[in-house]
Amino acid sequence: SVYGPVKSWRYGRSLGIDPIGPVSICSFNCVYCQLGEIEVKTRDRAIFIPTNQILQDLQSFAPWDVDIITLSGSGEPTQALNLGEIITSVKECTKRAIAVLTNATLLNDPQVRLELAAADKVSAKLDAVSSDRLQRVNRPVAGIDLQSIETGLQQFRQEYSGEFGIQTMILSPWDAATKTEYIRWIKILSPAEIQLNTPTRPKPLTRQLDGRGNHSPEDRPYPVQMFKCLSSSELGAIATQIQQETNIPVRFAPTDGHT
Repeated sequence: SVYGPVKSWRYGRSLGIDPIGPVSICSFNCVYCQLGEIEVKTRDRAIFIPTNQILQDLQSFAPWDVDIITLSGSGEPTQALNLGEIITSVKECTKRAIAVLTNATLLNDPQVRLELAAADKVSAKLDAVSSDRLQRVNRPVAGIDLQSIETGLQQFRQEYSGEFGIQTMILSPWDAATKTEYIRWIKILSPAEIQLNTPTRPKPLTRQLDGRGNHSPEDRPYPVQMFKCLSSSELGAIATQIQQETNIPVRFAPTDGHT
């Protein structure tokens, strides 16, 4: 349930906590997912790994010489029903800042928002600002649509006092309408930071647990799918426009595949 440390372009040296487990479980099945095809596609919450097991697994990584501890792993971490307990217990045990990477699909659940409030940083996915793109890129389970995601994001932003960021994966150059709509969303959500990414990491054709960490394509002893990435100049141009129109800092990924 604990892995790394992972070198993260967003957070530095990050120790990963996976509250989901060896079977990938998520409310999205993103076309670019570094875990491969999601094995269990659901929006339901459950306890997948007991909190005590996570705390026990943490001990072998002591004294936790990392910049941050990040909840992500094998799917959507907010689907762990013991999310709040994990955040609180790990923070107390390690005395390190806790970040949660979420796809934002459960943020319209008041209990999820309450549990996430204990995290120091929350980075929410926003790949799609149109229903068509949501279906093509993120491929959500039934019952999740763009309106529910937008509502959940706004509710969470109003309540959360920690550092709130938006993470966005860009698979191809954006047209003017997409940029305009994305900037409209950003102005409403007013995150502390925007993180732009492009799929530099390969997607395993079958589920592989090591997809959680740092690996280049040549390190993979199994078949993978590679995506055509945007260049640094293309990402930079989008970042510059967003930052100029919103006055919100925008960072974008390097091309070496770090998370």
